[in-house]
Amino acid sequence: MRSQVRLWVGLPLLMVVLLIGGEGQTQRRLPKPAITAETRAALDRISAESMRGHLAFLASDLLEGRNTPSPGLDLAAEYLATQMMRAGLQPAVEENGRRSYFQIARWQLLKPDLDSFDLTVVDGGVTHRIGAAQVSLQSEQAVEALNLPLRRIDAGDGSVLAELRAEQLQGQAVMIELPELPREDRARMMEVFRTRNQIISQLGALKPALILSISRRQDARGLGSGRLIDPEAPGGRGGGGPRMDQILTVHDPRLVSLFDGMKSGETRGTISFRLGAPRMVPVELKNVIGILPGSDPVLKDSYVMVSAHYDHVGIGQPVDGDRIYNGANDDGSGTVSVIELATALATLKTRPKRTLVFINWFGEEKGLLGSRYYGRHPVFPLAKTVAMVNLEQVGRTDSSEGPQVNNATLTGFDFTDLGPIFKAAGELTGITVYKHEKNSDAFFGRSDNQALADAGVPAHTLCTAFVYPDYHQPGDHWDKVDYENMARVNRMVALALINIGNNPQAPQWNVANQKTARYVEAAKKLAAR
Repeated sequence: MRSQVRLWVGLPLLMVVLLIGGEGQTQRRLPKPAITAETRAALDRISAESMRGHLAFLASDLLEGRNTPSPGLDLAAEYLATQMMRAGLQPAVEENGRRSYFQIARWQLLKPDLDSFDLTVVDGGVTHRIGAAQVSLQSEQAVEALNLPLRRIDAGDGSVLAELRAEQLQGQAVMIELPELPREDRARMMEVFRTRNQIISQLGALKPALILSISRRQDARGLGSGRLIDPEAPGGRGGGGPRMDQILTVHDPRLVSLFDGMKSGETRGTISFRLGAPRMVPVELKNVIGILPGSDPVLKDSYVMVSAHYDHVGIGQPVDGDRIYNGANDDGSGTVSVIELATALATLKTRPKRTLVFINWFGEEKGLLGSRYYGRHPVFPLAKTVAMVNLEQVGRTDSSEGPQVNNATLTGFDFTDLGPIFKAAGELTGITVYKHEKNSDAFFGRSDNQALADAGVPAHTLCTAFVYPDYHQPGDHWDKVDYENMARVNRMVALALINIGNNPQAPQWNVANQKTARYVEAAKKLAAR
């Protein structure tokens, strides 16, 4: 059952309402929202045309899909910092005695040795040479595997995997069709990801010389732009998950035919694969952060955060001749919304009592890298950060479930007080804020709110459509965004931010919801610091 807020007509702003939680429990008393004349003027400054202009640049081919890292991402960071300055936000970061909008993560990048790549499959008297553009691989070391016998194993046959012994695969290459992440049904992504990793772990324990995964998709990523190395992460790795340098995914119909012609357990043909060691290149990755200081002498030292990730996936396999994955909705729409919200709220003569923090993250597509870096190196104390709303996919209304006009939804809707707070703001601005019964909880860990939630901060992601055409495809262009609807949604977000910023009571986790137990415990530890 959706959470509901009963608004008592005629009571002043700081009077309270009873909030009934999603499981029927009584939660906390929250202030009744209101729109003053000054607030209305600020909301009206949120402009569809302004966001159209920002997004037409940030999601243009010039920025080449804003991969992490890339020159396009760096250009986007400079643009966002300039827009924060233009809006009147203060730079949030101090380094070497200077104020800056950039929180810099100094990492390294393993660049692949493209010149050394050679991949050959011999099947009887037929030799197949596979180009580097037909593979997906993130390699962290040199590979030289020569004339390995190819053995087919069916990924779905758990009994075969369980019965195999390491000596049976010694000196062999396993040929398998690993489950591929669904493009449209994002709710199944985590399930498929876990299944895939379980199979990889089982195979890895058997120590084959090479794992060759065939793909029926024509969306190879090549050797990749390189593996990010975080010096603070275990093993120096920038992202989670199993080691992938011995898993070679090949997107070639000739190998699909070879695979389909084999029986499970059959050995046929040989594979040779050479790749030189990658080289290490230093990189600087930037979270872009500006603040609007609070007006209350005490509450100004507490923080309300609004964020979005400004990266996407860069250049990839062409679709209808287009190789640039522009990421207009994911998440250019959230990125420009952060800038537009900052621009509008900076015009308030009476600022919110708490400090508002505006952040654009790097590296969400590589595993929430920017937000997790912030979680380890907070610019503002996490114990003083009372709430975070992350904006993701707020531009497209052509959801795969049907048009989503004047609608918005939060992940983990009833995990904290924030769901009802945004719902109440929506009732005053003409936006229906609701809990998506299938996706709300399932998508809670899919975006940058997760890094703050893990630290104990009440944090959610707000979106208009969970799934839409062109998700992670080159067709996600800026001209497909519904800017008028995005402006209306952002007016609702702005009102909610003002209300949270003015409320002396900080949002809390819903302790009656069993799914919040880990976050409630993290919040207790945070408060005890």
